[in-house]
Amino acid sequence: MTASTDPAPTSTDAPARPTLRITLTLALMAMIAPFSIDTIFPAFTRIGTEFGADEVALQQLVSGYMAAFAVMSIFHGPISDALGRKLVILAGLGIYVLAAIGATLAPSLEVLILMRVLQGASAGAATIVSRVMVRDMFEGRAAQSLMADIMLIFSVAPALAPIAGGWLLLLGDWRCVFAAIGLYAALVIALTLRLPETLPPEDRIPLRVGSILGALAHAARSFTLWRLALAGAFGFATQFVFIASAPILVTDLLKLGEQDFWVLFVPIIIGMMAGSRVVGHARMTRRTLITVGFAAMVAAALVNLVLVTIGPAPQGGLHWSLLFAAIGPMLIALTVAMQFAPVQLEVLDAFPHERGSASSLATFVQLAMNTLLAGVIAPIATTSLTSFALTALGAALIGNLLWLWHARATAVPAGA
Repeated sequence: MTASTDPAPTSTDAPARPTLRITLTLALMAMIAPFSIDTIFPAFTRIGTEFGADEVALQQLVSGYMAAFAVMSIFHGPISDALGRKLVILAGLGIYVLAAIGATLAPSLEVLILMRVLQGASAGAATIVSRVMVRDMFEGRAAQSLMADIMLIFSVAPALAPIAGGWLLLLGDWRCVFAAIGLYAALVIALTLRLPETLPPEDRIPLRVGSILGALAHAARSFTLWRLALAGAFGFATQFVFIASAPILVTDLLKLGEQDFWVLFVPIIIGMMAGSRVVGHARMTRRTLITVGFAAMVAAALVNLVLVTIGPAPQGGLHWSLLFAAIGPMLIALTVAMQFAPVQLEVLDAFPHERGSASSLATFVQLAMNTLLAGVIAPIATTSLTSFALTALGAALIGNLLWLWHARATAVPAGA
């Protein structure tokens, strides 16, 4: 199956090009799920002290959230294909706010973990469906530019979140972190209420279990979906390995403190911003941009490996030697941003009538990859700066090969 060129079923209330309000609202929707994961990292020590929990128990605050998010991510998109986009987003955000209140007031670690599971189950409604709304409303360069801005926020959120979490701890105990993300979700609800519904009733699938599962099955049977989803997942993993293992990298290997996560994440944010600008102003075709992005990502991962191999060991505290550990992640982030948003549009255009289902499945693949990376691969493969670099390079190479396979399999023959 090749990517479709069918026009988007644009809402009659949507402008011809994205406004600042639409861009901000959709970006904040996309940001909420990844932001919720990493904001609590700096609070782990205080949560453990209050509840007498060890690191294994505290990790359930992350794994429980991610597991619930991954399972429900399969259903948010197809349900929005049946009920419309706004209703699904608002319902998910409402549940998320209630869970944030429960987490803020949690009397035990068990209750806190339960609230985190509820947050994970509901957060994907905004993150996943916001991407679909982009393609509902816009097409061509407008859609690509808006998706790049949204993916920038989505990718920067895990990098920004630990910094914000550390600052929130200066205001009070760990409960301030959960109160803050609850207020954030409430703000997104207020902004979402002002958006138009982007899926007209005549374009919706019937609200029946068979119809929803059938839309999922149609996308799941396609090699196009799996090639693109896995290429995007491995591409993002090239950067996510640094984010998922931030506590190890920042505190153990770079020998920094809980307010020093910015040393790693500010360069990543700069790289993502630069990559997003490249996508928004690129004059090449989408497929060419993706190909260039993947090739540049492999090159950036190689540069990172060289830098950490020849660079001096971190001395503890802020020291010029940290440059050797920060430049590589910044370059990787730039190149990941070049291909991440365009790949998402490739997925949506390949399934013009089941965009919600395709977005859900692609997100599930990425979440499964992130969970595997955070829970299994990262603790084993990130014992040194060199092993970090080798893990990132491996993910970049696999992502690049998957994209080249897809591009070759779906290429239009010359003269056709």
